[in-house]
Amino acid sequence: MSESVSSIPRFVPRAEVSRDAGASPTAREWARHAALFFVTALTVTWAGLVLLIPSGEVPEPTVAEPSTIFGYFLFVPTYYVQWMAALWSYALAHPAYLAKGATFAAALLAILLAHEAGHYVACRRYGVRATLPFFIPVPPPFLLGTFGAFIKIKSPIPSRRALFDIGVAGPLAGFAVLVPVALLALWTATPETRPLPTEGVLLFFNDPPLLRLLAGVMGVEDLPNIAPNPFHIAAWVGLLVTSLNLIPVGQLDGGHAIYALFGAKAHRRTGLAAFALMLLLAPLGWLWHGAPSGFVYAALLLVMLRVRHPAAGHETEQLGRARFYVAALTLLAFLLSFTPFPITVR
Repeated sequence: MSESVSSIPRFVPRAEVSRDAGASPTAREWARHAALFFVTALTVTWAGLVLLIPSGEVPEPTVAEPSTIFGYFLFVPTYYVQWMAALWSYALAHPAYLAKGATFAAALLAILLAHEAGHYVACRRYGVRATLPFFIPVPPPFLLGTFGAFIKIKSPIPSRRALFDIGVAGPLAGFAVLVPVALLALWTATPETRPLPTEGVLLFFNDPPLLRLLAGVMGVEDLPNIAPNPFHIAAWVGLLVTSLNLIPVGQLDGGHAIYALFGAKAHRRTGLAAFALMLLLAPLGWLWHGAPSGFVYAALLLVMLRVRHPAAGHETEQLGRARFYVAALTLLAFLLSFTPFPITVR
């Protein structure tokens, strides 16, 4: 959702880099990116309503069964529009749910914005030209109302230190916002009082280590069975995005860090090891949790493996001890965010 340094140009000498590599965005660019952010805030709020309004409280649309081929093509969009209109009408009649949807959007977008701002600020620090964050809205309820966010780097990365700093700045900044969101999730947690549905497929969202660790510290018992709240859902999604970005493969943020720390050969071997491990875990996820998430992870990593990581400038540059400490902190963030089986299907 939030891969941000996805296309790093090959290194060219600093003398060949345009003087305006770190030029400030124009007013038109600010307006375009702000408009995308605003629309994404609306779609994520709407998706939050889908997640937080209990099923059964919004009446099902009454759409007549189609009798022609053309009618079948119209059935799905007609049902969708009527259902979303009914959902919005219910939310307006129950402002508490509207507030929860907005809270979910604010928490999730704060995490994504912090992540992309970390990359962007690091780019500016090194004079690397980059766009403002692009937020991608998606009609709810698909993908939580957004495909995530990204920035596009438009000039070369001048050194290994720059590559490392730009790569890890995003996930660390996002994680710094994630922690208070997770604390708010547990502070506002209440037990689930509604019985589970007796029909249909049930999805259970397995909490990452950070949430389970904080729940133990804060004395929140039975974490898997708390009632849905906007901070909890936002923290869960944010941790999933962070863990995916920090997998040490290809041009993911974790891949950039490994490349900068240990070089091209180690980067390739680490990526292959991560892919092989996920491929081994995938059948266990299907067997134990009834979910194909492991296969989805493996497919994603396979695609990332096929994308060659471009060279950074000054390949022999030493990163220094401080960056290895930062790397250890980044590894800790990954371990606290990652769960190989995020969803259980029953």
